[in-house]
Amino acid sequence: MRPHIRAALERSAELTRSNRLVDGMRMGEAAINQATDDEHPEIQQWLTDHAADFTGQGD
Repeated sequence: MRPHIRAALERSAELTRSNRLVDGMRMGEAAINQATDDEHPEIQQWLTDHAADFTGQGD
């Protein structure tokens, strides 16, 4: 996955944890929409691996 997409997903998680769900979802969706088909499986795995980053659980 390209670095700017990973950075956008990380920022999306930060926004979501800060109770800015709409902003977080917009950023995450924009990143996913920019991704190539080859990147989608990696993004899916990253989201699975980092689910707690979005909820703040596990901190």
